[in-house]
Amino acid sequence: MVTHPWIGRAALPGDPATAADGSPAALAAGVVGGFSLKLTFILFVSVVVVSMFTALITAPQRDEIGEFYLGNRNLSPLRNGLAMCGDHLSAATLLGSTGLIALSGYDGLLYLVGTTVAWMTVLLLIAEPLRNAGKFTLADTLALRLPHNRRAVRVALALCTLTVSLLYLVAQLVGGVALLAQFVGRPDNTTRTLCVIAIGTLVVLYVALGGMPGATYIQIVKAVIMVAGVSVTAALVLSRYRWQVDGLLDAAASGSGVGQRFLEPGLRQDGGTTGKLDFLSLQVAVVFGLAALPHVMMRLLTPATTRVLRHSVVWAMGLVAFVCLGAAVLGLGAAAVVGRQIISGIDPTGDASVLLLAEEIGGPVLTALVSCLAFVTLLAVATGLTLAAASSLAHDLYAEVIRGGRAREREELTAARLATVVIGVLAMLIALVSWRANTATLASLAFAVAASSILPTMVYGLFWRRFTARGALLAMYGGLACCVVLVAFSPVVSSRPGSFFPGVDFAFFPLQNPGLVSVPAGFLLGWLGSVLSDGPEDPEAYDTFQVRAELGADQPA
Repeated sequence: MVTHPWIGRAALPGDPATAADGSPAALAAGVVGGFSLKLTFILFVSVVVVSMFTALITAPQRDEIGEFYLGNRNLSPLRNGLAMCGDHLSAATLLGSTGLIALSGYDGLLYLVGTTVAWMTVLLLIAEPLRNAGKFTLADTLALRLPHNRRAVRVALALCTLTVSLLYLVAQLVGGVALLAQFVGRPDNTTRTLCVIAIGTLVVLYVALGGMPGATYIQIVKAVIMVAGVSVTAALVLSRYRWQVDGLLDAAASGSGVGQRFLEPGLRQDGGTTGKLDFLSLQVAVVFGLAALPHVMMRLLTPATTRVLRHSVVWAMGLVAFVCLGAAVLGLGAAAVVGRQIISGIDPTGDASVLLLAEEIGGPVLTALVSCLAFVTLLAVATGLTLAAASSLAHDLYAEVIRGGRAREREELTAARLATVVIGVLAMLIALVSWRANTATLASLAFAVAASSILPTMVYGLFWRRFTARGALLAMYGGLACCVVLVAFSPVVSSRPGSFFPGVDFAFFPLQNPGLVSVPAGFLLGWLGSVLSDGPEDPEAYDTFQVRAELGADQPA
């Protein structure tokens, strides 16, 4: 799941619970402390030690680049499904989505349900042809589809992949600082730096030493812990109301302080037409961007056969739906048990709602378990993003473009590990510089770029015979440029107290997320570039690609 503009937003000077320095005043001393804080630290360290040791054991033992990128490819459908579920679900599912539901009721549920259903639909659409036609990265699929301009296509797709992965990775690291604030209050410079470096270093170690096997293991551990944690907490909430959903809804409406308005649309969408369009724009970016996130699509390449992939997708859809349903129960439970006004008074973003709920119904032990789950989730998502970015940098740019496909496997493996370090260090530096940035802005921009550049290219490449390299380049570069320009001239950058430059106003684009404009623009540019090309791509190349994508010429494990 992703970060919503209302989830994890920076508190504004006008917020009632805002200190003089612009930080949430109620978080000055943190939300979680004492025994819960110590137990959280012990649990998190234990999970890291065990998972790191296992990642080292399962790490590629030979100089085979395929094992580093895709693992040994012999996982069962259940384990593959757990890994896919882990790639999809982030800390925002546990903290942000529950907070959005606790504060805005129906609007939050609409966001959560819409995202889940759309993800299932797109996954069913692209999973099998992408796996059948792919090799190591998304650019491998596109290069097979457009063989005559494969170098230019690889460079463009690698640039988009690096942009999306780096933006989302920085959002995870900055989110780690925000999560730390729930425990120690507003962290000082030293604490903040140590937090970013610690998480970033762990991520680099997981990927550089373990490759895809290490990343897969941490994703499976994270998915199992999340399913268990959400199940236990949701069961405690429902048992409080005798397992009656109507009773939970009535209690949530009562605890919201606004009565039945809590269960009706419009509580959060109070910005008139612009506010509704902004919400719709974000939904477009999230729904379509989720399907095009590089680390999510790269996971679809790991099953050894199409049969395993199909069963894995079924498991993934069921697990994601179950966790999202549990998150809805937790959000309603937080409004019912803790109260909407208390949550907004302690943390205006709502991110603390699930921690406050856990403390109320389960005491320090449950609070520590949920807190540990949030940190592990953040670590796992960052690991998948780093692997996707490093794979694109090492395989697409170095091995295929710079070395022209002549790099030896040991050479490419070394490049992949060095790329991991480069990506990790770069993300840490950006996170330390931009720690005040709104994590929602970084995450939503990453989704918008993915939906506007990568998704049109992959959909056209997989399903449209007349698609050409010119269309692919125009879709990727045009979609990326459209997102950057619209965000640069939006309220995210100027004109508002929470903007990067609040003292000036050059925001001619009224929406905070460009998805409503940039996603159709990406598809339009891909179509326009293709129809204006001199001629179609090689028909024989397309026929070969189509046979492989549809019939499933399984690659060796």
